[in-house]
Amino acid sequence: MKAPELAAEAHLALSAHETIIEPNQSWLRVDWAQLWEYRDLLMLLVHREFASKYKQTILGPAWFILQPLMTSLVMTIFFGRVAKVPTDGLPPVLFYLCNQLSWNYLQQNLSTGGAIFMNNASLFGKVYFPRLVVPISVVLSNLFACVLQMISFLLIYLAYYLFVPGTLHLTAWALLSPVLFLLTGALSLGVCLWFSALTAKYRDLNQVLQLFVQLWMFASPVIYPLSKFPAKWRWVAELNPMTAILEAFRICLLGIGTLTVESMVMSVVGTVFLLLTGMLLFQRTERTFIDTV
Repeated sequence: MKAPELAAEAHLALSAHETIIEPNQSWLRVDWAQLWEYRDLLMLLVHREFASKYKQTILGPAWFILQPLMTSLVMTIFFGRVAKVPTDGLPPVLFYLCNQLSWNYLQQNLSTGGAIFMNNASLFGKVYFPRLVVPISVVLSNLFACVLQMISFLLIYLAYYLFVPGTLHLTAWALLSPVLFLLTGALSLGVCLWFSALTAKYRDLNQVLQLFVQLWMFASPVIYPLSKFPAKWRWVAELNPMTAILEAFRICLLGIGTLTVESMVMSVVGTVFLLLTGMLLFQRTERTFIDTV
């Protein structure tokens, strides 16, 4: 076989296995197919994020169970016993544990994913992959941690159900709790994408994020129920997307909560808006962030 023919065959064989990487010409478009192609990398990053939280610790993943339990006990003593904050007639321990299921998930996502570009600049500068994989991996890894936190809630719940009958009202609405976890994950992902894009240029916002999370907690019915909020100003509290999510969690798991269709719709609409705009801003920033971090 002549040399030109061999070269042609070699070129065909090489082109059959080559991958052409082209820049995304529009930051308004999300390449979902490409994200799916990198699902193996996503799973590796999820494992990395999850394992790094308990690496070189004595109790390991048990901290995911102990932390919300100890926090709820402290809240029960100071807010339930000392400050006499009402809990809609629910056992204070269960009230605070239920609230922490969604709030801790949100808080962990923001604390870990609020500075994606700053924390992964060396990785982004060396190898190509869809940058959205990293914040998505943070949200998924914390979801597994949230499942572990459910154990402490279920143990206390079972104790009350068996030994204090009549205090809890489990209904079929409990089957919708996974949907609320997904809604919380989508909301936190949207906020993470916003802060990641902004902190890539303005480093001070990384400090502002910690204050923002604390203020957000006090503006949400985590310590108090929405029913104790002044009626004429309740619509202001319902503008907060986490308000409806927290109240819906209590209805699903404890049978008591203050929730309207309007507040749930506003929460979903706000979550979708933050998620979509966050993805667009994140993609716009990833095109030039390596020059600023």
